[in-house]
Amino acid sequence: MDPNDQAVSKITVPFLLDRKLRGERIVCLTAYDYPTARLVDEAGVDVLLVGDSLAQVVLGYDSTIPVTLDEMLHHLRAVRRAVRRALLVIDLPYGTYHASEFEALSAGIRALKDGAEGVKVEGGRKRAALIRRMVEAEIPVMGHIGLTPQSVHALGGYRVQGKTFESANDLIADAQAVEDAGAFAIVLEGIPRELAALVTARLRIPTIGIGAGPDCDGQILVLHDLLGLSFPAPAKFVRSYARTADVMAKAVSQYRQDVLAGRYPIDAESYHWPAGMREQFEKWTATAGLKDDD
Repeated sequence: MDPNDQAVSKITVPFLLDRKLRGERIVCLTAYDYPTARLVDEAGVDVLLVGDSLAQVVLGYDSTIPVTLDEMLHHLRAVRRAVRRALLVIDLPYGTYHASEFEALSAGIRALKDGAEGVKVEGGRKRAALIRRMVEAEIPVMGHIGLTPQSVHALGGYRVQGKTFESANDLIADAQAVEDAGAFAIVLEGIPRELAALVTARLRIPTIGIGAGPDCDGQILVLHDLLGLSFPAPAKFVRSYARTADVMAKAVSQYRQDVLAGRYPIDAESYHWPAGMREQFEKWTATAGLKDDD
C-alpha cells in the first residue's frame, strides 16, 4: 500500500474527487467473492467493483447480458463482508435501468441496502436524466461510456469506439453529460488514448480507464484478467501479472496424483485417538462380539 494512503481508513466519493485535484492516480479492480475481495482491499486498491463481468469470468456466460440483479447482489453481499477500506461499487446489470426510472431507483436502493456505496450504469447523454434522478435519491453513480458491454449487440461486437471525428465528438458530449448529471466518476472503455486524454482534461470528475490508455485519472481491470485466470485469453489492453491458471492446474494435478498413489493424506495429516483408546476399543468390540461382524 502507498505510504501516503496508510492514514486513510476509508475511501469515499469526496476522497476520489480530491485525488483528481491532487493529480494522484486511482486504482480500481473487480472482485466477486469474499477471499479475493479481502486480498484486493488489503492490497490498498481504492475502488472495488462488483462488475457484471461476473457473468463471464465466474458464471460462464458469453456476455454480461444474462446476469441478473439477484445474482449481482448475492456476490455483492459476499464482497461487502470482506471490504473495509475500498469504495465499493456495483454494476447495475442489463435490464435494471432500461425500462423505467422506478425500476432503476429500486435496483439502486437495493444495492445500497446490501452494502454498495455506489452504482455504475452504462451510457452517456441518454442516461443523463436517470443519473440525475438517482443522484437526487442519494445514490452515488459512476458513469461508463465508450465500449459499453451491455450494448454489445447494438455495437456489433466488442469494438473500439470513438475512432472517427463524429463518434469522438459524441463521446466527449456523453462524458460531459454524465458529469453534469452528477456522476462522481466515469469509466472510459475501449477508446483511443488521445480521446481519453482529452476527456480527462475536460472533466472535473475522475476518469477510470480500461483499454483507454495511460492518461486517465485511474485504471481498472477485471481481477481474473490481471491474475491470468481468464478463458479465453483477455484483450490487448490487459496486462496479466501472474499465471494463476497454470498454478491452479498444477496444484490440482498434483493432488490427483497424490490421492491415486496413496501419498495423500499421510499420517501427519491425520487425527489420532488418545493413548490407550485403541486398546480400549478393541477390548470393547471383542467383549461385545463385534470383531468378526465386519
